[in-house]
Amino acid sequence: MEVGPGDEVIIPDVTWIASAAPITYVGATPVFADIDENTWCLSAKSFEACITEKTRAVIPVDLYGNMPDMDALDEIARRHGISIVEDAAEAIGSEYKGRKAGSFGDASAFSFHGSKTLTTGEGGMLVTDNDKLFERARFLRDHGRKPGDKMFFNHEVAYKYKMSSMQAALGLAQLERIEELLAQKRRIFKWYEEELNGIEGITLNYGVRDTNPVYWMVTIVLDPKLRLPKEYLMEKMSERNIDCRPFFHPLSSIPAYRDTEQAREARERNQVNYRIAPYGLNLPSALNMTEEKIRVVGGTLREITVR
Repeated sequence: MEVGPGDEVIIPDVTWIASAAPITYVGATPVFADIDENTWCLSAKSFEACITEKTRAVIPVDLYGNMPDMDALDEIARRHGISIVEDAAEAIGSEYKGRKAGSFGDASAFSFHGSKTLTTGEGGMLVTDNDKLFERARFLRDHGRKPGDKMFFNHEVAYKYKMSSMQAALGLAQLERIEELLAQKRRIFKWYEEELNGIEGITLNYGVRDTNPVYWMVTIVLDPKLRLPKEYLMEKMSERNIDCRPFFHPLSSIPAYRDTEQAREARERNQVNYRIAPYGLNLPSALNMTEEKIRVVGGTLREITVR
């Protein structure tokens, strides 16, 4: 998309750094927008408020498998002439108004990291309907040589972003059973929903109207009144041999970005993510989770939170 120095790209403040790093790679500036109270995805209102004459693109992130208000984001982006790159890394199988995650915007990206619902061990996939972007990506992914080149004649200094044949074979085998994997993810969330029902002060991933999410991670956010920050809760769960992950820290708070001007502005502006992130926790969500294991996790949470 020829985004580079002097350009800005808007992303949600709460996401893994992989959403922001490519912006930095090309010399552009990541702008950290606030998240929605319910979906934990990019807030359309905050997105629009962050737009400047330098804004070239926006990266909505389908956090933990949920999806943002894509209609609102698309309308704003179109009105301002901004490209959309959907980060669907955590949302394979999720749907917004009947459309699959990864089918929005000018291009989208999936992750096949070892923890993901569909995995090749590492790596990912870029998808687009734009022929120009597709051909440019094919060129850049293989050291800047044209597809089909057998003379090792490089036209630009580019990158090595190719998946191995072994990884591709594993991914195709996983794709053949994708519906089975998605069904198990939905089953795991349902078991958690039933187990945690009635525990005051705990909010689970929230499925908004028009979405059919497949939650990569089952996530809880605790009411701040419980005074149980994620670090404390992780420690207590670990003492009982239950491994959890923290809700992502706001990018504007981590050492990699916190000293930038954009991070300083985000810390003043983004009230929602700074209210939610300190009290969010990802529960064990692997595909081998059973109803019995989830009862153990739920019972432990109940012991810790009901005091």
